[in-house]
Amino acid sequence: MGKQDRIILDGMGGDHAPAVIVEGAALASWLIDNTICIVGDEKVLSAELTRRKYDAKKIEIIHAEEVISGDEAPVRAVRTKQRSSIVVGMNMLKDGEGGVFVSAGNTGALMAGGLFILGRIRGIDRPAIASTYPILSGGVSLLVDTGANAECKPNNLLEFALMGSIYAEKVLNKRNPCVGLVNMGTEETKGTTVVKAAYELLAKSRDTVGGLNFVGNIEARDVPHGTVDIVVCDGYVGNVILKLTEGLAWSIFQLIKRKFTSDALSKIGALLLSGKLSELRNAFDYSEYGGAPILGVKGAIVKMHGSSNAKAVKNAIIRALPYMKNEVVRHIENAILDLEVTGDIE
Repeated sequence: MGKQDRIILDGMGGDHAPAVIVEGAALASWLIDNTICIVGDEKVLSAELTRRKYDAKKIEIIHAEEVISGDEAPVRAVRTKQRSSIVVGMNMLKDGEGGVFVSAGNTGALMAGGLFILGRIRGIDRPAIASTYPILSGGVSLLVDTGANAECKPNNLLEFALMGSIYAEKVLNKRNPCVGLVNMGTEETKGTTVVKAAYELLAKSRDTVGGLNFVGNIEARDVPHGTVDIVVCDGYVGNVILKLTEGLAWSIFQLIKRKFTSDALSKIGALLLSGKLSELRNAFDYSEYGGAPILGVKGAIVKMHGSSNAKAVKNAIIRALPYMKNEVVRHIENAILDLEVTGDIE
Protein backbone atom coordinates (compact mmCIF):
# COMPACT_ATOMS: atom_id res chain seq x y z
CA MET A 1 0.00 0.00 0.00
CA GLY A 2 1.13 3.55 -0.74
CA LYS A 3 1.34 6.55 1.56
CA GLN A 4 -2.14 7.69 0.54
CA ASP A 5 -3.58 4.55 2.13
CA ARG A 6 -2.14 5.34 5.55
CA ILE A 7 -4.34 6.37 8.48
CA ILE A 8 -3.11 9.48 10.30
CA LEU A 9 -4.06 9.35 13.98
CA ASP A 10 -3.79 12.27 16.41
CA GLY A 11 -1.99 10.71 19.35
CA MET A 12 -2.34 13.69 21.69
CA GLY A 13 -5.98 14.76 21.26
CA GLY A 14 -8.77 13.79 23.65
CA ASP A 15 -9.44 13.55 27.37
CA HIS A 16 -7.52 10.29 27.82
CA ALA A 17 -4.71 10.73 25.32
CA PRO A 18 -2.19 9.39 24.64
CA ALA A 19 -2.81 6.10 26.48
CA VAL A 20 -6.21 5.17 25.00
CA ILE A 21 -5.24 6.47 21.55
CA VAL A 22 -2.20 4.20 21.42
CA GLU A 23 -4.16 1.27 22.84
CA GLY A 24 -6.88 1.72 20.21
CA ALA A 25 -4.27 1.89 17.44
CA ALA A 26 -2.62 -1.27 18.79
CA LEU A 27 -5.95 -3.11 18.73
CA ALA A 28 -6.72 -1.90 15.20
CA SER A 29 -3.27 -2.89 13.90
CA TRP A 30 -4.23 -6.59 14.06
CA LEU A 31 -7.48 -6.03 12.16
CA ILE A 32 -6.52 -3.91 9.13
CA ASP A 33 -3.91 -3.97 6.38
CA ASN A 34 -3.22 -0.23 6.47
CA THR A 35 -0.40 1.53 8.30
CA ILE A 36 -1.44 3.75 11.23
CA CYS A 37 0.70 6.87 11.67
CA ILE A 38 0.34 8.14 15.24
CA VAL A 39 1.25 11.83 15.44
CA GLY A 40 2.55 13.30 18.69
CA ASP A 41 5.44 13.39 21.13
CA GLU A 42 7.66 10.53 19.95
CA LYS A 43 9.10 9.74 23.39
CA VAL A 44 5.69 9.60 25.05
CA LEU A 45 4.06 7.58 22.26
CA SER A 46 6.95 5.09 22.10
CA ALA A 47 6.68 4.51 25.85
CA GLU A 48 2.96 3.80 25.49
CA LEU A 49 3.57 1.38 22.65
CA THR A 50 6.11 -0.64 24.63
CA ARG A 51 3.35 -1.48 27.12
CA ARG A 52 1.13 -3.05 24.47
CA LYS A 53 1.08 -5.82 21.90
CA TYR A 54 0.69 -4.56 18.35
CA ASP A 55 1.64 -5.37 14.78
CA ALA A 56 4.93 -3.50 14.43
CA LYS A 57 4.59 -3.46 10.62
CA LYS A 58 1.38 -1.45 10.90
CA ILE A 59 2.28 1.40 13.26
CA GLU A 60 4.57 4.38 12.76
CA ILE A 61 5.18 7.39 14.98
CA ILE A 62 5.40 10.89 13.51
CA HIS A 63 6.93 13.38 15.93
CA ALA A 64 5.01 16.54 16.85
CA GLU A 65 6.09 18.23 20.06
CA GLU A 66 3.16 20.59 20.59
CA VAL A 67 -0.40 19.87 21.75
CA ILE A 68 -3.59 21.87 21.20
CA SER A 69 -5.68 21.47 24.34
CA GLY A 70 -9.44 21.35 24.45
CA ASP A 71 -9.83 24.82 25.97
CA GLU A 72 -7.60 26.76 23.57
CA ALA A 73 -8.95 29.28 21.06
CA PRO A 74 -9.08 27.14 17.88
CA VAL A 75 -8.00 29.62 15.22
CA ARG A 76 -5.15 31.06 17.27
CA ALA A 77 -3.95 27.57 18.25
CA VAL A 78 -3.87 26.32 14.67
CA ARG A 79 -1.98 29.41 13.49
CA THR A 80 0.59 29.49 16.30
CA LYS A 81 1.18 25.81 17.07
CA GLN A 82 2.59 24.66 13.76
CA ARG A 83 4.24 21.61 15.40
CA SER A 84 1.08 20.41 17.12
CA SER A 85 -0.29 16.95 16.41
CA ILE A 86 -3.38 18.41 14.73
CA VAL A 87 -1.50 20.77 12.41
CA VAL A 88 1.19 18.20 11.53
CA GLY A 89 -1.50 15.57 10.86
CA MET A 90 -3.52 17.96 8.69
CA ASN A 91 -0.44 18.86 6.65
CA MET A 92 0.34 15.18 6.14
CA LEU A 93 -3.19 14.70 4.83
CA LYS A 94 -2.84 17.70 2.52
CA ASP A 95 0.51 16.44 1.18
CA GLY A 96 -0.87 12.97 0.38
CA GLU A 97 1.03 11.22 3.18
CA GLY A 98 -2.19 9.61 4.37
CA GLY A 99 -5.77 9.19 3.28
CA VAL A 100 -7.69 10.12 6.42
CA PHE A 101 -7.01 12.03 9.66
CA VAL A 102 -8.62 10.74 12.88
CA SER A 103 -8.64 12.82 16.06
CA ALA A 104 -10.40 13.13 19.43
CA GLY A 105 -8.94 16.60 19.86
CA ASN A 106 -10.32 20.14 19.98
CA THR A 107 -13.31 20.23 17.59
CA GLY A 108 -12.85 23.90 16.79
CA ALA A 109 -9.18 23.34 15.98
CA LEU A 110 -10.09 20.47 13.66
CA MET A 111 -12.60 22.68 11.87
CA ALA A 112 -10.10 25.55 11.67
CA GLY A 113 -7.35 23.24 10.46
CA GLY A 114 -9.65 21.75 7.87
CA LEU A 115 -10.50 25.21 6.52
CA PHE A 116 -7.06 26.85 6.71
CA ILE A 117 -4.84 23.89 5.78
CA LEU A 118 -7.01 21.71 3.54
CA GLY A 119 -9.50 24.30 2.33
CA ARG A 120 -13.20 23.97 1.56
CA ILE A 121 -14.51 21.94 -1.33
CA ARG A 122 -15.41 24.38 -4.08
CA GLY A 123 -19.11 25.21 -3.85
CA ILE A 124 -19.41 24.26 -0.17
CA ASP A 125 -20.08 27.32 1.93
CA ARG A 126 -19.79 25.62 5.33
CA PRO A 127 -18.41 22.22 6.32
CA ALA A 128 -20.54 20.13 8.68
CA ILE A 129 -20.13 17.44 11.30
CA ALA A 130 -22.12 14.29 10.51
CA SER A 131 -22.87 12.01 13.48
CA THR A 132 -24.28 8.51 13.36
CA TYR A 133 -27.50 8.23 15.34
CA PRO A 134 -28.64 4.78 16.60
CA ILE A 135 -32.26 4.05 15.73
CA LEU A 136 -34.74 1.84 17.57
CA SER A 137 -35.14 -0.69 14.77
CA GLY A 138 -31.38 -1.28 14.60
CA GLY A 139 -28.71 0.42 12.52
CA VAL A 140 -28.14 4.15 12.34
CA SER A 141 -29.25 7.37 10.70
CA LEU A 142 -26.88 10.21 9.89
CA LEU A 143 -27.45 13.54 11.67
CA VAL A 144 -26.03 16.58 9.81
CA ASP A 145 -24.99 19.08 11.25
CA THR A 146 -24.21 18.37 14.91
CA GLY A 147 -22.31 21.44 15.99
CA ALA A 148 -20.18 23.08 13.34
CA ASN A 149 -22.73 25.75 12.33
CA ALA A 150 -25.11 27.19 14.93
CA GLU A 151 -26.82 29.32 12.28
CA CYS A 152 -27.32 28.37 8.65
CA LYS A 153 -28.59 29.71 5.36
CA PRO A 154 -31.03 27.61 3.29
CA ASN A 155 -28.24 26.75 0.87
CA ASN A 156 -26.16 25.29 3.69
CA LEU A 157 -28.91 22.82 4.58
CA LEU A 158 -29.03 21.68 0.95
CA GLU A 159 -25.27 21.15 1.07
CA PHE A 160 -25.60 19.11 4.27
CA ALA A 161 -28.23 16.90 2.66
CA LEU A 162 -26.07 16.29 -0.40
CA MET A 163 -22.88 15.54 1.55
CA GLY A 164 -24.72 13.36 4.04
CA SER A 165 -26.37 11.36 1.25
CA ILE A 166 -23.04 10.65 -0.40
CA TYR A 167 -21.42 9.63 2.88
CA ALA A 168 -24.36 7.39 3.81
CA GLU A 169 -24.24 5.67 0.44
CA LYS A 170 -20.46 5.22 0.23
CA VAL A 171 -19.69 4.48 3.88
CA LEU A 172 -22.90 3.29 5.57
CA ASN A 173 -24.03 1.28 2.51
CA LYS A 174 -27.45 2.94 2.35
CA ARG A 175 -28.80 2.75 -1.19
CA ASN A 176 -30.65 5.87 -2.34
CA PRO A 177 -30.79 7.23 1.24
CA CYS A 178 -33.84 9.30 2.10
CA VAL A 179 -33.47 12.80 3.52
CA GLY A 180 -35.64 14.62 6.05
CA LEU A 181 -35.49 18.22 7.25
CA VAL A 182 -36.00 18.73 11.00
CA ASN A 183 -38.90 21.09 11.64
CA MET A 184 -41.61 21.85 14.21
CA GLY A 185 -44.16 20.07 12.03
CA THR A 186 -44.32 18.01 8.86
CA GLU A 187 -46.23 20.60 6.82
CA GLU A 188 -44.07 22.45 4.31
CA THR A 189 -45.48 25.78 5.52
CA LYS A 190 -44.14 25.27 9.06
CA GLY A 191 -40.92 26.60 10.51
CA THR A 192 -38.63 29.59 10.30
CA THR A 193 -37.97 31.56 7.13
CA VAL A 194 -34.66 29.70 6.71
CA VAL A 195 -36.21 26.26 7.11
CA LYS A 196 -39.09 27.02 4.72
CA ALA A 197 -36.63 28.26 2.11
CA ALA A 198 -34.47 25.18 2.63
CA TYR A 199 -37.53 22.99 2.11
CA GLU A 200 -38.05 24.55 -1.30
CA LEU A 201 -34.43 23.95 -2.29
CA LEU A 202 -34.51 20.35 -1.11
CA ALA A 203 -37.82 19.67 -2.88
CA LYS A 204 -36.42 21.11 -6.09
CA SER A 205 -33.28 18.96 -5.78
CA ARG A 206 -35.33 15.78 -6.28
CA ASP A 207 -35.60 16.57 -9.99
CA THR A 208 -32.05 17.78 -10.64
CA VAL A 209 -28.73 16.13 -11.36
CA GLY A 210 -28.15 15.59 -7.63
CA GLY A 211 -31.41 13.65 -7.37
CA LEU A 212 -31.70 13.83 -3.60
CA ASN A 213 -34.29 11.49 -2.13
CA PHE A 214 -35.96 14.22 -0.07
CA VAL A 215 -39.12 13.04 1.71
CA GLY A 216 -40.06 16.29 3.46
CA ASN A 217 -40.09 17.65 6.99
CA ILE A 218 -39.72 15.45 10.04
CA GLU A 219 -40.20 16.19 13.73
CA ALA A 220 -37.61 15.48 16.43
CA ARG A 221 -39.69 12.55 17.71
CA ASP A 222 -39.26 10.85 14.32
CA VAL A 223 -35.48 10.77 14.57
CA PRO A 224 -35.10 7.76 16.96
CA HIS A 225 -37.47 5.72 14.78
CA GLY A 226 -35.22 6.03 11.74
CA THR A 227 -37.93 7.66 9.64
CA VAL A 228 -35.18 8.91 7.31
CA ASP A 229 -31.56 7.99 6.65
CA ILE A 230 -30.25 11.57 6.62
CA VAL A 231 -31.51 13.99 9.27
CA VAL A 232 -30.75 17.57 8.16
CA CYS A 233 -30.67 20.55 10.52
CA ASP A 234 -28.43 23.39 11.63
CA GLY A 235 -25.67 22.62 14.13
CA TYR A 236 -27.55 24.14 17.06
CA VAL A 237 -30.57 21.86 16.62
CA GLY A 238 -28.42 18.84 15.75
CA ASN A 239 -26.25 19.24 18.83
CA VAL A 240 -29.31 19.55 21.07
CA ILE A 241 -30.82 16.39 19.55
CA LEU A 242 -27.56 14.49 20.01
CA LYS A 243 -26.91 15.63 23.59
CA LEU A 244 -30.53 15.12 24.64
CA THR A 245 -30.45 11.58 23.28
CA GLU A 246 -27.18 10.82 25.09
CA GLY A 247 -28.56 12.19 28.35
CA LEU A 248 -31.89 10.42 28.01
CA ALA A 249 -30.26 7.08 27.19
CA TRP A 250 -27.96 7.38 30.22
CA SER A 251 -30.90 8.29 32.47
CA ILE A 252 -32.96 5.34 31.24
CA PHE A 253 -30.11 2.91 31.85
CA GLN A 254 -29.63 4.29 35.37
CA LEU A 255 -33.37 3.93 36.02
CA ILE A 256 -33.36 0.34 34.75
CA LYS A 257 -30.35 -0.44 36.94
CA ARG A 258 -32.08 0.91 40.04
CA LYS A 259 -35.28 -0.97 39.28
CA PHE A 260 -33.49 -4.27 38.65
CA THR A 261 -31.43 -4.04 41.85
CA SER A 262 -34.22 -2.91 44.18
CA ASP A 263 -34.96 -6.40 45.58
CA ALA A 264 -34.05 -10.09 45.19
CA LEU A 265 -36.81 -10.87 42.65
CA SER A 266 -35.77 -7.93 40.48
CA LYS A 267 -32.15 -9.11 40.55
CA ILE A 268 -33.23 -12.52 39.27
CA GLY A 269 -35.11 -10.82 36.44
CA ALA A 270 -32.05 -8.73 35.63
CA LEU A 271 -29.92 -11.88 35.46
CA LEU A 272 -32.34 -13.49 33.02
CA LEU A 273 -32.41 -10.37 30.84
CA SER A 274 -28.72 -9.52 31.11
CA GLY A 275 -27.99 -10.41 27.49
CA LYS A 276 -30.76 -8.19 26.11
CA LEU A 277 -29.82 -5.36 28.43
CA SER A 278 -26.25 -5.53 27.16
CA GLU A 279 -27.50 -5.37 23.58
CA LEU A 280 -29.57 -2.30 24.43
CA ARG A 281 -26.61 -0.62 26.11
CA ASN A 282 -24.37 -1.34 23.11
CA ALA A 283 -26.94 0.14 20.73
CA PHE A 284 -26.52 3.54 22.40
CA ASP A 285 -22.80 3.28 23.12
CA TYR A 286 -20.92 5.93 21.13
CA SER A 287 -17.77 3.77 21.18
CA GLU A 288 -19.49 1.29 18.87
CA TYR A 289 -19.77 3.86 16.08
CA GLY A 290 -16.28 5.35 16.03
CA GLY A 291 -16.20 8.98 15.01
CA ALA A 292 -18.06 11.64 13.05
CA PRO A 293 -16.80 12.79 9.64
CA ILE A 294 -16.24 16.48 9.00
CA LEU A 295 -17.75 16.89 5.54
CA GLY A 296 -17.03 19.75 3.16
CA VAL A 297 -13.26 20.13 3.36
CA LYS A 298 -10.73 18.81 0.84
CA GLY A 299 -9.65 15.87 2.93
CA ALA A 300 -11.16 13.05 4.97
CA ILE A 301 -11.33 14.01 8.67
CA VAL A 302 -12.95 11.95 11.42
CA LYS A 303 -13.73 13.58 14.77
CA MET A 304 -13.90 11.17 17.70
CA HIS A 305 -15.68 11.88 20.98
CA GLY A 306 -13.38 13.75 23.36
CA SER A 307 -13.79 11.07 26.02
CA SER A 308 -13.21 8.18 23.60
CA ASN A 309 -11.90 4.95 25.07
CA ALA A 310 -9.64 2.47 23.30
CA LYS A 311 -12.61 0.62 21.81
CA ALA A 312 -13.93 3.85 20.29
CA VAL A 313 -10.50 4.66 18.84
CA LYS A 314 -10.21 1.19 17.32
CA ASN A 315 -13.68 1.45 15.77
CA ALA A 316 -13.03 4.97 14.48
CA ILE A 317 -9.91 3.76 12.69
CA ILE A 318 -11.73 0.80 11.14
CA ARG A 319 -14.76 2.85 10.12
CA ALA A 320 -12.54 5.53 8.60
CA LEU A 321 -11.33 3.08 5.96
CA PRO A 322 -14.38 3.21 3.65
CA TYR A 323 -14.46 7.01 4.02
CA MET A 324 -10.95 7.02 2.56
CA LYS A 325 -11.13 4.08 0.14
CA ASN A 326 -14.47 5.03 -1.41
CA GLU A 327 -13.23 8.56 -2.14
CA VAL A 328 -16.12 10.33 -0.45
CA VAL A 329 -14.42 13.73 -0.78
CA ARG A 330 -14.05 13.33 -4.55
CA HIS A 331 -17.68 12.24 -4.92
CA ILE A 332 -18.83 15.32 -2.98
CA GLU A 333 -16.68 17.56 -5.19
CA ASN A 334 -18.23 16.07 -8.33
CA ALA A 335 -21.78 16.31 -6.99
CA ILE A 336 -21.33 19.97 -6.07
CA LEU A 337 -20.00 20.72 -9.55
CA ASP A 338 -23.09 19.08 -11.04
CA LEU A 339 -25.36 21.25 -8.90
CA GLU A 340 -23.41 24.36 -9.88
CA VAL A 341 -23.99 23.54 -13.53
CA THR A 342 -27.75 23.20 -13.00
CA GLY A 343 -27.85 26.37 -10.88
CA ASP A 344 -29.30 24.61 -7.83
CA ILE A 345 -26.46 25.67 -5.59
CA GLU A 346 -24.58 28.94 -5.52
